[in-house]
Amino acid sequence: MMQQPVYNTIGTTYNSTRHADAYIAGRLHALLAPAEGGKYFDIGCGTGNYTRALTGMGLNMTGIEPSGVMIEKATADNPGITFVQAAAESIPLADATFDGGIGTFTIHHWNDMQKGLREIHRIMKPGGRFVLLSFTPEQLMGYWLCHYFPRTMTNSAAVVSDIGAMTGIFEDCGFTDISTEKYFVHEGLTDHFLYSNKYRPAAYLDPGIRSGVSSFRIYADEAEVQQGLVQLEEDIRSGAIDSIIQQYENDLGDYLFYHMRKA
Repeated sequence: MMQQPVYNTIGTTYNSTRHADAYIAGRLHALLAPAEGGKYFDIGCGTGNYTRALTGMGLNMTGIEPSGVMIEKATADNPGITFVQAAAESIPLADATFDGGIGTFTIHHWNDMQKGLREIHRIMKPGGRFVLLSFTPEQLMGYWLCHYFPRTMTNSAAVVSDIGAMTGIFEDCGFTDISTEKYFVHEGLTDHFLYSNKYRPAAYLDPGIRSGVSSFRIYADEAEVQQGLVQLEEDIRSGAIDSIIQQYENDLGDYLFYHMRKA
């Protein structure tokens, strides 16, 4: 469920830790396969970081975001880009307006996923592509963070469905040619979302890093987080963190790009 008051709070410091990552922006652009002169949207755009990144790659972008605080920052920081304050479930834009769109780490915050996807389908032109960067419960439960924050991670995993269920939802909402691409967190990642610091465990000790992550702001068990941070700090000091990270290595991918087309 989208909790706008929380995101209004996160929005005040969001840009201090959340920056568009060049590799992720590049994959979004490649999977979107934009047409020259097309018009594209960024659903749940936050403060407009990826909206701006794709605009810089030559796309005509519109950002759509429900949080008033985030829209205000996006508009102030990105003159020349159009931003619309709206939830995914109720987009005040005409049918068949866009040639395609993207969404990063947003779908799990919507109040009604199917209603939001139908709205996105409605504002897209036939043949348009839609690209989402998200995660599955299986991926999230494969993060080494589960060793320190098990209830917090279980709460976070409960807000998304597996690939099969998501594919069914996309199909029910009118999308076709649905495919996925695994994303493994890479060194030097500049966007500090939940597992972005997979290889930099000390970063999770920084409250500034945690403040921009919804799992620590919305789904956290606060007592567990504090206890987990104490243990994490000790394991970093002793070097035990290295073996714990190794225990969680897997080939599931850390996140997942979904890409699809409106028939």
